[in-house]
Amino acid sequence: MSAHIELTWPSAADDVLRAQVHRVIHAVVRAGGAVGHLAPPGRDETDRFLDEVLAGVRAGDAALALARVDGVVSAMGMWRRSLAPVFAHSAEVGKVMAHPSARGLGLGRLVVDGLIANARAAGLEILTLGARGNNHGAIELYEELGFREWGRLPNVIAVGRERFDDVRMFLDLGNRAPEVVLRGSSAGGPGSSPRRRAGAGHRGDGQ
Repeated sequence: MSAHIELTWPSAADDVLRAQVHRVIHAVVRAGGAVGHLAPPGRDETDRFLDEVLAGVRAGDAALALARVDGVVSAMGMWRRSLAPVFAHSAEVGKVMAHPSARGLGLGRLVVDGLIANARAAGLEILTLGARGNNHGAIELYEELGFREWGRLPNVIAVGRERFDDVRMFLDLGNRAPEVVLRGSSAGGPGSSPRRRAGAGHRGDGQ
């Protein structure tokens, strides 16, 4: 019999939900998952994380996607809106993970796909995320779902004596209002400043 899989979007958490979220995070970190922890967190730490995210959900500044297998939380992911006003139309995707016992069920794709649709429905324009450079499977999944790399900080993630790249990716959700003007890096507009010298930024050697 195949497992029943569903995606849920909580705005509050009871003790059962808190325990199940803790189970996923603790197991993923214990297995070496690249989700921002160096050691498996305690229940108090995952409870604080959950409270912060759900407060953002209730304020309209975050979303938490939980993939349940036969009613038990087995994977998760979130987006959180930037608090800076000039970036409030964008959000960061994070804490995407699946319990080791649920690998192979396509839960990561289900969660990220759901987060993309949810963010688009919330009116966001851009999603960003970071991935550890050696997390090739996750990077490939993000690329398959439309994310593109925009840069990387080399060897900035420290795990003991090892250092890994921080790969930065983005997805344009195509949610802009018709009156929005895309200026990119062109001169003019608020915050503009002139070049320091004529021809700055041009090497003059054809490259």
